[in-house]
Amino acid sequence: MALEKGTIVATALRLLDEVGLDGLTLRRLAGELGVQAPALYWHFKNKQELLDAMAAAMMSAHTSRPTLTEPGKWREWIAGYAHADRALLNSYRDGAKLVAGTRPSSDLFAVVERAMAGLEAAGFSAGDAARGLFTVSAYVAGFVLEEQADRTRTDGEDGMPDMEEFRAAYPRLMAGLAEVGDPQGDLSFEGGLQLILDGMGLRLKAQDTLAAGADQVSQEEGETAR
Repeated sequence: MALEKGTIVATALRLLDEVGLDGLTLRRLAGELGVQAPALYWHFKNKQELLDAMAAAMMSAHTSRPTLTEPGKWREWIAGYAHADRALLNSYRDGAKLVAGTRPSSDLFAVVERAMAGLEAAGFSAGDAARGLFTVSAYVAGFVLEEQADRTRTDGEDGMPDMEEFRAAYPRLMAGLAEVGDPQGDLSFEGGLQLILDGMGLRLKAQDTLAAGADQVSQEEGETAR
């Protein structure tokens, strides 16, 4: 039976869940498939090419996500995208680490293109639409990297200090943590995301104000010319 590219990628993703990214080797993958490692090179030139294909397969769920069709609901749309992205990266062991080290696929670029069109329709400039999407994407990836790193730490590696001493030494930090909660928890994720969206909202408002001012100046100049 001929070895197919899709079978290799699916097996590699299953193996990723079992051994993690550092434990995923071409030799180990070949063993799972019942072939010799050189057989994989008929489909992938090197391990990086395989990792790119794995990331593309994992992120393919984004290609079916609904586009932003209601410009007035851009904030809800981005929040939904961010939560879906977090869940997707967490659906595989070391998912964020895998995606961070790979080249985005053309399908993913198409998703970004459609998202930017929706944000521009909402009033964002092309630059601010891109900055907003890139910032949210980086936030989600970084957050999940920390989440997944926490899960792989073994007992005794957390290095937690004596809490009484810590509280006395860093009262402001403790007050902040009391409000934020678990730094890798759902409430923390949502709080950081809303902070980014608030910033995007302020930029959009500023653009609207500038546009209104430019229209006013243009109108006044037209009246003066008459």
